[in-house]
Amino acid sequence: MRNILIIDPAVGTGNLGDEIISECARKELHFLTKDSFVHTISSHLPPFHWYQVLRNSLAVRRYADCNLKFACGSNMMVKDLFTHYPQWNINMFNYKPLKGTILVGVGAGAGNKTNAYTKRLYSKMLSSEFYHSVRDSRSKEYVESLGLKAINTGCVTMWILTPEFCSQIPSAKADEVVFTLTCPGGGKDERDQLIIDVLKRNYSKIYYWPQGYQDKDYLSAFSNTDGIEILEASKQAYDDLLQTRNIDYVGTRLHGGVYAMRHKRRAIIIAIDERARSINEKNNLNCVDKEKLEALEPMINSTFQTEIKMDFDAIREWKNQFVNR
Repeated sequence: MRNILIIDPAVGTGNLGDEIISECARKELHFLTKDSFVHTISSHLPPFHWYQVLRNSLAVRRYADCNLKFACGSNMMVKDLFTHYPQWNINMFNYKPLKGTILVGVGAGAGNKTNAYTKRLYSKMLSSEFYHSVRDSRSKEYVESLGLKAINTGCVTMWILTPEFCSQIPSAKADEVVFTLTCPGGGKDERDQLIIDVLKRNYSKIYYWPQGYQDKDYLSAFSNTDGIEILEASKQAYDDLLQTRNIDYVGTRLHGGVYAMRHKRRAIIIAIDERARSINEKNNLNCVDKEKLEALEPMINSTFQTEIKMDFDAIREWKNQFVNR
């Protein structure tokens, strides 16, 4: 039986968006994995200790000898692997069993500054045989700078969002909304109070989904939160809500918004960093930039179509390279 290795961002994460990415990537790879045995390791946690690699133990060889290896989505590729905690926790001592890895909708970190160590490690570990799937043009340029081949397929969570699918997403405002905020990791962003106040004025019922491990406590820092129902911090709780309520999504969490669209719910994503901005640039998310929050309330009360633009030819091209492999 063919063996496939999944390098999974959902293991060891503090962000439930990684679980959304993992679920979507596995669905898109099912055409390959359905007749295979699938092994899983975490991208966030070190895959092996250096002495396990040095000894070339049976367990290490089991992963190293997989026929295909896929790194599944997220902003996995940092530009500096000397950082204190890279999202892909690899180094020169533990990467060898992952040689030949293929990217699936992966993003590269912000900024242009990188270093020779990082570029050399990626170029030695990532497959030079197959095209890599990256989620935006900036990430494509970075992978190609390593001497590797890449196709901009967009984020793997969005591959299902065909024009036919998007046409089933409501264009008019719902009575209820689920929202997310992103804890900035220190202090308080006063603009988030404006988001809460706008939602309280415009919806009869409001739910809050804490996608990140600090997000529930972060909500308590704000006023005007009475009557907001806080969901359990799990993807299942969010799934259940989206499946059972006629509801909008508004929030700063990119994958919370994409997952709402996958459930055919109207979504407004508040862009706070290069990830949403880069994806919006090519894929036409229904976005409001956090620097221009005065546009949020008018957009909530407007009627708009969800017209996600994806390069489905690129997605098919990327998948077709694995036919008969």
